[in-house]
Amino acid sequence: MKPSNVLLLPGWENSGPQHWQSLWQARHGYVRVEQHEWMKPLRGDWVARLEEVILTCDEPAVLVAHSLGCVLTAAWAAHSRNTHRVKAALLVAPGDVERPEIREQLPSWSPIELRALPFPSVLLASRDDPYCEFERARLFGYAWNSQFMDYGPCGHINGDSGLASWPEGHVLLQDLMKD
Repeated sequence: MKPSNVLLLPGWENSGPQHWQSLWQARHGYVRVEQHEWMKPLRGDWVARLEEVILTCDEPAVLVAHSLGCVLTAAWAAHSRNTHRVKAALLVAPGDVERPEIREQLPSWSPIELRALPFPSVLLASRDDPYCEFERARLFGYAWNSQFMDYGPCGHINGDSGLASWPEGHVLLQDLMKD
């Protein structure tokens, strides 16, 4: 699989330079789906942008989503006619946009789509994620028909979690990329 068909879907406010997504982009040449507005994201805009980028891929893409990127994946898959253009998805630390304090800031993201994804996926959740309770993440994994993985106490599985380039996560991604 070409690196250009591995699409990185950062969450709200984008992934900073020490985030594993940014490190993977630099090291492996994966493509970040750049959004027009990272600070005040609108679900419809983000879904349309993901659709645009997927249509440019010359073979089925693999999605690598973090936080709000996981919710984006579910929203896009629920409405796109191009889901066949996605081979698989790695969903890491989904954010719970239905929490009252987050819903206020991201009103267009509720409700979360809870339909089975039409492609294989793996969802990793942390037991102490400040943006999503573990059991809510498990519910998302079940609803999305994802293979669910308990990643233990690892915060939001981001740059602040001390993962650096997160080689264990990259092994999971490589497994999803296999034919």
